[in-house]
Amino acid sequence: MSYEITQKFFFDAAHTLERAIESESSRRVHGHTYFAEVGVCGDIDAKTGMVIDLGLIRQHVERLRETLDHHMLNDIAAIGKPTIENLCRYIAEELQRGGLAVNRVRVWRESIGDGCTLRVAQDA
Repeated sequence: MSYEITQKFFFDAAHTLERAIESESSRRVHGHTYFAEVGVCGDIDAKTGMVIDLGLIRQHVERLRETLDHHMLNDIAAIGKPTIENLCRYIAEELQRGGLAVNRVRVWRESIGDGCTLRVAQDA
């Protein structure tokens, strides 16, 4: 069996975005409250009874959150264009760099109803 442990968090951030539709409002600096959920997969450790200690995930998520919360996403080079797709990728890469076996990242903006889910391929 394989399990997925999840942790949700949110952050408030601003950005601008060049796009063909809704272009005028997107080009202006504007902000959103973003919600995110990360999934870490694995088998249960016989000694701990856990896939991973949720406290460890929360520590990683909090460090990541600090890089995003109340920041201008355009200024974070590793994101690239500040789309929700690129936010998913950025979150996954940063948490993986910290050693978490991230298998899924979901980012959404509740106020306007849009979102993106990234399913991370696991090494066979």
